Amino acid sequence: MTGIDAAPLNWSDLGVSELVPTGTVTLLLADVEGSTRLWESQPDEMTAAFATLDRTLAEVVGAHDGVRPIEQGEGDSFVIAFGRASDAVACALDLQRASLAPIRLRVGLHTGEVQLRDEANYIGPTINRTARIRDLAHGGQTVLSGTTTDLVSDRLPVGAWLAELGMYPVRDLPRPERVVQLCHPDIRNEFPPLRTAKSSRSHNLPAQLTSFVGRAQQLEEVCRLLVDNRLVTLTGAGGAGKTRLAIEAANALSEEFDDGLWWIDLAAIADPAVVTLTIARTLGLPDQPRRSPLETVQRFVGEREILLLLDNCEHLLDACGDVIIRLLNSCPQLTILATSRETIAVSGEVTWRVPSLTLEDEAVALFIERAQRARPTFHVTGDDLALVVDVCRRLDGMPLAIELAAARVRALSLHQITDSLNDRFRLLTGGARNTMRRQQTLRASVDWSHALLTDAEQVLFRRLGVFMDGFDFDAAQAVAATNEAEQFQILDQLSLLVDKSLVTADEESGAMRYRLLETVRQYALEKLAESGEATLMRARHRDHYVATAVRLEGEDRLIGWAEQETGNLRAAHAWSIDCGEFEPALRLISALQRLWEKRGRMREGIAAFDLAFNDKRYRDDDVAAAVWIRAVADRSILTAWTADSASLERGEEALAAARELGDQGLIVSCLAACGGLAYYSPAVSQAYWVDAIDLARKADDRSKLCYYLSCLAVATNVAGQPLASQLAAEEGRLVADAIGDDFVSRHCRIWLAVALAWRGGATDGDVVIRAVSEEAHAAGEPMLELFALTCESNSFAYRGTVSASRAKAKQAHEVSIAMGGFHDNTVHITLALADLAAGDAAAAKTACEAALALTTPDQMPYIRALTPMTVALLSCGELAAARRWADETVTMTNGNYQMNALVARAHVALAQGGRDQAERDAHDALVLALATSAFLHVPEAFEALGRCAADHGNHRHAVRLFGAAAAARTVMGVARWPVYAIGYDDAVEQCRKAMGEDDFNTAWTEGSAMSTEEAIAYAQRGRGERKRPASGWESLTPTERDVVRHAVDGLGNKDIAERMFISPRTVQTHLTHVYAKLGFTSRIQLIQEAARHA
Repeated sequence: MTGIDAAPLNWSDLGVSELVPTGTVTLLLADVEGSTRLWESQPDEMTAAFATLDRTLAEVVGAHDGVRPIEQGEGDSFVIAFGRASDAVACALDLQRASLAPIRLRVGLHTGEVQLRDEANYIGPTINRTARIRDLAHGGQTVLSGTTTDLVSDRLPVGAWLAELGMYPVRDLPRPERVVQLCHPDIRNEFPPLRTAKSSRSHNLPAQLTSFVGRAQQLEEVCRLLVDNRLVTLTGAGGAGKTRLAIEAANALSEEFDDGLWWIDLAAIADPAVVTLTIARTLGLPDQPRRSPLETVQRFVGEREILLLLDNCEHLLDACGDVIIRLLNSCPQLTILATSRETIAVSGEVTWRVPSLTLEDEAVALFIERAQRARPTFHVTGDDLALVVDVCRRLDGMPLAIELAAARVRALSLHQITDSLNDRFRLLTGGARNTMRRQQTLRASVDWSHALLTDAEQVLFRRLGVFMDGFDFDAAQAVAATNEAEQFQILDQLSLLVDKSLVTADEESGAMRYRLLETVRQYALEKLAESGEATLMRARHRDHYVATAVRLEGEDRLIGWAEQETGNLRAAHAWSIDCGEFEPALRLISALQRLWEKRGRMREGIAAFDLAFNDKRYRDDDVAAAVWIRAVADRSILTAWTADSASLERGEEALAAARELGDQGLIVSCLAACGGLAYYSPAVSQAYWVDAIDLARKADDRSKLCYYLSCLAVATNVAGQPLASQLAAEEGRLVADAIGDDFVSRHCRIWLAVALAWRGGATDGDVVIRAVSEEAHAAGEPMLELFALTCESNSFAYRGTVSASRAKAKQAHEVSIAMGGFHDNTVHITLALADLAAGDAAAAKTACEAALALTTPDQMPYIRALTPMTVALLSCGELAAARRWADETVTMTNGNYQMNALVARAHVALAQGGRDQAERDAHDALVLALATSAFLHVPEAFEALGRCAADHGNHRHAVRLFGAAAAARTVMGVARWPVYAIGYDDAVEQCRKAMGEDDFNTAWTEGSAMSTEEAIAYAQRGRGERKRPASGWESLTPTERDVVRHAVDGLGNKDIAERMFISPRTVQTHLTHVYAKLGFTSRIQLIQEAARHA
């Protein structure tokens, strides 16, 4: 017992320690139930039993490090102290498991700070409370205080568990105590209700044969209401647990009512006239001459402090209300707790709606506890827990439904129970025989509530079954009221359904939202089907939500409304598809376009469109032209966002139809759709976007203008034109900011940052992109959050900030996974760049392979341009593979992407010893850099040329290029990746030794003093006589050489065009130029010349 203060103490032979613990200690107090009676009736057995008890105590106290003050206790009671609460629990369990018949021990445990009266005895509040807790127990029962429970919950003996018994007043002590029972398969676990502090107090509360699970906070709230108010009514749906909660509250407050408390069950009473008679009989009052039953009850209660629990009042509201008012007015100390599915609606009533159990703890705990009662071998594993949570969720946390479902574990697995919930009224039967008939099946419970409705209320109730996930008043009026009279009455009737606990009402964002619990909704749907109104109501439901979505389409509140009404919107769409009514389905999905885009739910929108378009019954001619044209355009835009494959032909078909209609708005939308579908055919895509932007300008539609400019920024980026992308993004951002379109503004800022980075303005790009990911996350725009994170990660990678780059890439990957793999190929490219910055060649190669594996054929040219596979293979030392990849990439790319590919191939050529190839590629890359204003990879081009110059012995020229590269990196804020240090350090050192320190520094300074453009001009001048001549082999451009290479391999013009992603006519043009420059007239001559230069 290290760490526990102790005082010396003398012990008998039964003592187990020489110290009694003080400070914070767990005390075990026990006595023998009915000891006096047993000594009188069984003296011999008691003598033997007490000898066994003494031996048992000597064993278990020592075994569990306890201390037994020999002088503490009176009669047949004893005290044991423990330094650890878990030891106390284990000791109590051993005592209860021991064979001590006819002795049955009452054991109480409590933890607190103790005081010593003298050397051998405890005194004070802790031992007093322990004794009072023990007094609550029955023989064979062990009860713990809440304090001790909290200490041992996770350290129980093997096989043991705790059962909550509730809050109980403790005799002579100021506050009630949470009491918990220790249970184990080896001991008795079923007991009557705890002994109340005043056994003489009258009550008839029914003994509870099952534990009270959860609801600690609700129990406390109800108790507080009862202390402060004389009439409290617990309301709620059938099966919500009103009766059990009321009984537990009455038990917990029994100390407050000195003259007793009584439970009056009115469920079986059909005649309102016998309500008072039932109360009188429950109180044990006989008939009295010349007095009515009510007068008899009033005379009996009088000034007494009594709690009456009137249970199940909903079918006797008038009678109950009259009795309650009369009793409260004539009996000043009386308190009434009522339960009802509907408020009693009398003066002074405080109503409290009993909520469903919380899913993650209370509902699951109830299911598990009741399932273990039904099948003691039932245990929940990690996989099973998700099924239990799903069952409880689908049952809305309703205690009755959960208990009925749990009872099914006797015959069904959890999977079977989950599957059977589709027919829940058939599954959820078979309640305990000692419960009311209406509580033995779920259907009976709801039948009871339904029977109490008026005809008009029943009509409204069944019609409300068409709503999914709740509804507002406007929706209820639009759907469920079919004529003016019903519209006028619906508010009152809806309020009555709320009062009768068939509809729940909660305030959300300043407005009331209504909902039927799913079990109740299924019942309502059955009644709706029986009425013959199902088709009419579903159609009205669909029409309301389509009309509302269309009306809100241009408003900011569309998205919030749509997210709240997701269940209803899906139901409306599904009904339209099921009925083959495709036009309203398409109108609904188009109206939600902003939701799909802003929330990153593009694939959900595409799937919704496809349910109509792919249906065998669908025909364009059966739908208004404007509807299907817009639907095609909207679907195409969603497809462009996801980068999924789609046919441009369908978009062009819609565009032609829009032009035939002469609808400028549809024409613009279709142009944009075609532009999105053609993203990976840059020239085609840009033409569509330019036309769409022109029309948007003419129409002064700034919303579409900024959106289309942001898309043009994407298209020009795909085309390898960063300057054009920058200009489009900048204008789009200005327009978006002017009209307050934050979504488009963020989209423009992302592509502006990308363009600036390619142009060598990484620092400026960082300023633009900074905070976009946080803004997008806060706004619920995962798509833009993903794009911003990849942009930030790439920027960090180029700057050499490896940890930050990988962190952002990891975040992007998590967002992509959450969106179902959205743009996962570009995320892997981002991971590859971070790996290259870290010098992790193998990881970079793996990431590149993953990116390519996730890429569709039409995406391949663009994704290949972005993927740093050449550099990854170079880093891995796979030079032949790197060269093949570089050669193919150069032929497939344009603009800044081709410039990047040329730089990478130049470094591969250097590694292979191909200095001339490296020099050509580096010079060609610089030409492209100037043409596209893309300077990001210019430093690598300078360094490649510098290494070539060093090999030629032109050390001064080489050092100037190295200095220019260093200066460009400083200006752009980028670092040299480890792969590009290969050969670079040796070349620099070679020049330093050849020139001497002073000349080296002078040349370096001369190079670093030049701007990037000046350095490019200097490098091109340094090409001297090696500038491309007008004729001969050296006059061929890189693209012309690639065409020649494919021709030499035996490919025809069409095959070359497919390989290089250009048209056959373009291939022929290149060959014509080649023949002219070389002076050839046949392909044979070309093949021979190519072989000579191989």
